[in-house]
Amino acid sequence: MGVRGFVGRAGAALATVVALLSPGAAQADAPPSPLPSTSPRSLSSLSPPPLTDDRGRALTLRGWNVEDKTHRGADALSAVTERHFRDLHGQGFNFARLLVFWDDLEPRPGHYSPRYLRKIERILDWAHRWRIRVVIDAHQDVFGPRFGHRGVPEWATRTDGLPFSPHPEDWFAEYFEPAVQAAFEHLYQDRNLQRAQARMWRILAARFAGHPAVFGYDLINEPMGRLRAGEDLPAAARRIESEQLTPMYNRIADAIRTVDRRSRLFVEPTPIVGEGLPTGLGRIHDPKVVYAPHFYHATMEAGGDYDPSARWIETYENAVIRYPSAQRIPVVVGEWGPRDSSLPHMPRFYGDALASLDRYSAGWAGYVWCYGCGYCAVGKDGRFQANKEQTARPYAPAVAGTVREQRYEPAARTFRLAYDPAGPAGRSGVSELSTPPTAVGWQVSVEGPAVAWPRSVPAGERGTVRVWTRPGSSGRVTVTVSAQGAVSTHGAVSTKGAVSAKGTPSHCPRTAGMRQPPSTVAR
Repeated sequence: MGVRGFVGRAGAALATVVALLSPGAAQADAPPSPLPSTSPRSLSSLSPPPLTDDRGRALTLRGWNVEDKTHRGADALSAVTERHFRDLHGQGFNFARLLVFWDDLEPRPGHYSPRYLRKIERILDWAHRWRIRVVIDAHQDVFGPRFGHRGVPEWATRTDGLPFSPHPEDWFAEYFEPAVQAAFEHLYQDRNLQRAQARMWRILAARFAGHPAVFGYDLINEPMGRLRAGEDLPAAARRIESEQLTPMYNRIADAIRTVDRRSRLFVEPTPIVGEGLPTGLGRIHDPKVVYAPHFYHATMEAGGDYDPSARWIETYENAVIRYPSAQRIPVVVGEWGPRDSSLPHMPRFYGDALASLDRYSAGWAGYVWCYGCGYCAVGKDGRFQANKEQTARPYAPAVAGTVREQRYEPAARTFRLAYDPAGPAGRSGVSELSTPPTAVGWQVSVEGPAVAWPRSVPAGERGTVRVWTRPGSSGRVTVTVSAQGAVSTHGAVSTKGAVSAKGTPSHCPRTAGMRQPPSTVAR
C-alpha cells in the first residue's frame, strides 16, 4: 500500500499529496516523452535486463500477494490455506509474494517464534506442491503495532516521545505523524536496530534458504521516512532512498549472504514512485538484486476511475525503468491493482496496465489473492472479480533463449513468443508456456527449429506447453498460442483448480474502504 492509501474517502488527502508533490521537484524530474503504447518490452530502447534462472532461461513471474493481516500470535497466518496455492496454480499463475511480519517472528528481543517459522514452512510446502515460486516479504504498514498496524515490533519502535494521532479514514496519512517518522529514522540510523534487523533476516534466510519454493526475499515493504523542514515529498523520497534505504539494503544483503547465496533480493523504493517519479536508490552490491516497485496511483486509490487521457501509465513506465536499466537489474512489480475494479474504465485500465507491465517487467504480483470483495482477486464463490480475469492469460514462464517478442493480443486472444535459442550447437533447450483454463481451450503452433507438446489444451484445463529446440539447429523460434474459439467465459475456480465454463465474474458492492481489509478466506 502506498500513496494510494494516503488518499482518504473525503478526498482531502488527495489535495495534500498534490501539494507535497509540487512545485519544483516534480517539475524538475518530469519524465521524458511517453513510450509508444504498442512497443514490445524487448524492443524498448531503455529496457531492464531479463530475470534468469540458473540455466540461463528468461523467466516470467505472474501471480498475486498472499497475506493474513488479521491474525497474530498463535493464530498468525491461519487465514492462508492450501487453497490459495491450488487456485493460483489452477489459473496458470506461478508466483506468490507472501507477507510475513517481524513482530510475529520476534515478539521479544532475541526470541524468535518456532511456531511462526513452522507456519511459514507449511505455507511454503503448499506452494511447492502447487509449483508456485514464493518471495518472502518483510511487510510493514505504518511501521508496526505501536501504531495499530503490523511490521516492526514494539520493542524496536522509538518515537522520541513525539505525538501520534490515528487516521482511521485515511490510514496512509499516519506515515506523516511525527512519532512514525521518528521510528523510521531510528530504524535506519541506530546501530543496535540495524543489527537487530540484519539478525532477523539471517534467521529467516537460514531457515528457508534450501526450501524449493523460495525464490527470494523482499527486504521491506514500502519503506517511508522523515520529511525534513523545507522538503517536498519528491525531494524527501529521493534523499531517503539514496541516504537511508540504499545503505540499509546493502547491510541486509550482507547478512542474508552469510546463510543464503542462492535466493534473489527484492528491493523497493518509497511508494512515491507510484506518482511517476524516478527513484533515488543507489547501487546494491549483490549479483542477484531485483527491483520491486509498486504500481498504484493516488486518484484511483481514492476511489476514482482510470483516466486514459491522463497518460499516468506511460509516465510511470518512463520513470520506473530508469533505475533498473542503469543498474542492469530486472524488474518484478511487487503489488498493483485498483481498489474498485468495476468502474467504467477498468476494462481499459487492465488492458493498458498489463501491456505496460509486459514491456518492462519480468513479472508481477497483484494485490491480493483472497476470497471476498475490495482488493480480493476472487469473490467468496471463487469467481474473478470484475475485469480481474484479464490477469489470467497465456505467458512464457521460462524461455531458453533471447526473447525477441512476447505479447498477448486480447482482442484476438492470441499469445506470440519469438526467441533465438540459446546454447552451443548440439545442445537443446526447453522453454515453457502456461495457459489458463477457458471454456474453449487453446491450440499451439510452432515455426522454426523446435517442437512443442502438447499442441492443444482442452477446454476447462490449465496447460503447460513445453518447447524443445532441435539439437544442432539454429534460427528463430516462434510459438503462437490461440484460443480455439472466439469467446471465453471465466467463471468459478473448481475444487480441482479449473474454471467453470458457466457463470459471470463475481459481483461485489462498491465500497469506500481502504486497502487494508481483514483477509477473507473460504477454507
